[in-house]
Amino acid sequence: MASNKHEIWQEVLWGGFDGWCISETVSWLLTSGRAVTDPALFLKCLAAHLLRAGADVARIRITLNTIDPEITGRAYTWWRDQDEIEVFAPAHGIDSTPSYRGSPIEEVREQGRMVRYSLISDLPRKAHSVLKELKVQGITDYVAFPLQFSDQSVNAFIIASDHPEGFSSEDLKKWRALLLYLLPVLEVFSARSIIRSLLNTYVGPRTGQKILKGRVKRGDSELIECALWYSDLRNFTELTESLSTEPMLQLVNTYFEVVTNAVTRRGGEVLRFIGDAMLIVFTTEALGSVTKACSAVLKAAIDANNQLQQLNKDLVAKGLPVLEFGVGLHMGEVVYGNVGSLSRLDFTVMGPAVNRTARLEELTKTLGIDLLLTAEFAEKVTEPTVFLGSYSVRGVAEPLQIHTLQQFLQGQQSTNTPGVAL
Repeated sequence: MASNKHEIWQEVLWGGFDGWCISETVSWLLTSGRAVTDPALFLKCLAAHLLRAGADVARIRITLNTIDPEITGRAYTWWRDQDEIEVFAPAHGIDSTPSYRGSPIEEVREQGRMVRYSLISDLPRKAHSVLKELKVQGITDYVAFPLQFSDQSVNAFIIASDHPEGFSSEDLKKWRALLLYLLPVLEVFSARSIIRSLLNTYVGPRTGQKILKGRVKRGDSELIECALWYSDLRNFTELTESLSTEPMLQLVNTYFEVVTNAVTRRGGEVLRFIGDAMLIVFTTEALGSVTKACSAVLKAAIDANNQLQQLNKDLVAKGLPVLEFGVGLHMGEVVYGNVGSLSRLDFTVMGPAVNRTARLEELTKTLGIDLLLTAEFAEKVTEPTVFLGSYSVRGVAEPLQIHTLQQFLQGQQSTNTPGVAL
């Protein structure tokens, strides 16, 4: 009989108890299992090792919290009779819904201890719906272990059995021992998820991947070919003066969301928010060619404009200011990389093409036309464009040959007089 806790864990690990043994699974966790970077694939492999070891488990769920503007975390669920891992990403506010309130997950997180429910006998009427659903699916025993990470956040590791007698006391000792090796691996998954989510949120997926791969030194850069978008919200000063802070922020965020959704659906990426302005890139690397990049960014601009027109009808009905924006579209090679001080960097794009795109957006205000294209850009798209003339812009030696689309001329008082200076 083992005389102390250390000896008990050794006995559990090396098969001193009857039944299945965790040693092979632990060996996998400490070696090749650590190299599996996708949580869903990791859970699938973990379950396969446990089944080979003889573990009698019908369902495993791992919940991992994250820091993300849209979701609170992810739950990965494996069922013995299913090939695919179920992935559930609950939105913020889930903790106030009936599906969470009173659930075993809430109990684990609030109390920080293991919770266990036998589902062999009839459940009380007040039992949570998740337990009732599992019982209908043949589950006889439900055990949820807390996973407390080094940042004090509490996640959960949940096992369920369909054995007529549920889990034995020896089974639970083995699961507790396994968690000692499993917890640090899962904490790495959680940390990776948080880092990736924060980078995607604040610098965008493309830039985030560059940073994760080590492009973090000042001067790290590359030349990329892309289609460029620079837009600015009209009458922003009037919005800030006429609306209180909360309605103003809500309106501006609605505008940003409309544009961002239109851009990401077409394969572009918002590189920077500059006050109420947006710098957006559609790279040839992501789209396949400069022609495809230009076509995608133009379609995104049309989509965003159409969606704002629909939104403005609702805003007018509510007595709120309408949202209008000007967009400049250009294409070319830019320098993409790190600039700044040694300790504070920004990942951005620079070069004459960026400057021309920004100046083009400024020209939309002068001409009163919401979308302007350079001649170089217009040559790359199949949509028929309207030539507006040659215009001198600040910081560019030669006048720009400016185009637009016919639909953006409707209701506009445009001029075809060349030589307008900014």
